[in-house]
Amino acid sequence: MTIILFIAVLVFLIWVHELGHFLAAKWARMRVDEFAIGFPPRIFAVKKGETEYSLNLLPIGGYVRIFGENGSEETSEGDRSRAFGLRPRHLQAIVLVAGVAMNILAAWLIFFAVAMIGSPAIVEEFEASDKSSLTVVAIMSDSPSDEAEVPLGAVIKNVRSGDQAIESLTPSSVSNFVTENSESEIQIDYTHKGNDASITLTPQRGLIENEPERAVIGLSSALVETVRQNPLEALVGATVRTYESLIAITIGITTFLASAVTLSADVSQVTGPIGIAGMVGDAAEFGIVSLLIFTAFISLNLAVINLLPIPALDGGRLVFVAIEAITRRSIGDKWVGRVNLVGFVFLILLMIAVTYNDILRLF
Repeated sequence: MTIILFIAVLVFLIWVHELGHFLAAKWARMRVDEFAIGFPPRIFAVKKGETEYSLNLLPIGGYVRIFGENGSEETSEGDRSRAFGLRPRHLQAIVLVAGVAMNILAAWLIFFAVAMIGSPAIVEEFEASDKSSLTVVAIMSDSPSDEAEVPLGAVIKNVRSGDQAIESLTPSSVSNFVTENSESEIQIDYTHKGNDASITLTPQRGLIENEPERAVIGLSSALVETVRQNPLEALVGATVRTYESLIAITIGITTFLASAVTLSADVSQVTGPIGIAGMVGDAAEFGIVSLLIFTAFISLNLAVINLLPIPALDGGRLVFVAIEAITRRSIGDKWVGRVNLVGFVFLILLMIAVTYNDILRLF
């Protein structure tokens, strides 16, 4: 199920990004030859008007093939006035930026929708209402809760040991109860995805480095409530959240790439496709709203990555357009191809490194 969700999220975000390029190219009166989701081999295709719409087998990308975008040789035949490379520079730039803009817009729309329908939010114990629920938000590795496979997002209904039980369920009351009954078995009743379950855990010492004598069950909980906003609050909140997330993501990615150039990057802090697939599954454990929010953050990450001035990305192609606009001369097709190849190799090597790190985390 996790793989299916990951592919669904990936295909959706690719479609959004390529739709931006497609709509902008049509608006700029460029000839769009193909709108493709995924990379070949092709599953099927249908042609409407001058554009062929195709779905390919490998869901790891997508593309919009615009007439004349690969150099002067491609424009030797056909309507040259509609070729990408022969349209005004500002129109080329708009088409290149449109994919990034659509990813940002998609994230904003998700944040807005989530704010309107209500999203889970962690509240402090003194702010909690009777609508809050004690929810499992983290599980410590190699702990009793991990071995019992307590699911993330589970709502705790009761915690007891023998004939003792917690009357008011809060994170602090659970923590204190486990400490007071560290020599006894702890029974936890919870609900997850509409199913009731019960587990018995034995507190274990030595799991907390700074408190080796403290017995814990390795379960972190928080009081969670569904918070809804009115349209105006949602609009402002979505805008602020999108802006602040973009800034944070941009700083994080550029800092990492700068360290990668100096060969001082910590690849263990970066997650590749395998890691993201697992994170999609974790987000889904908390419900559709959490999955939507995670999708929005992935969309913003894609926007920032695509806008980086790295050859083979939209940002790298924007640099070429800017240079041509300033010098009023076209860059030779061979030079563009060579530089793009270098950028592509760099991205592939980086992807291999983070994917290798993802695989190591599985063992």
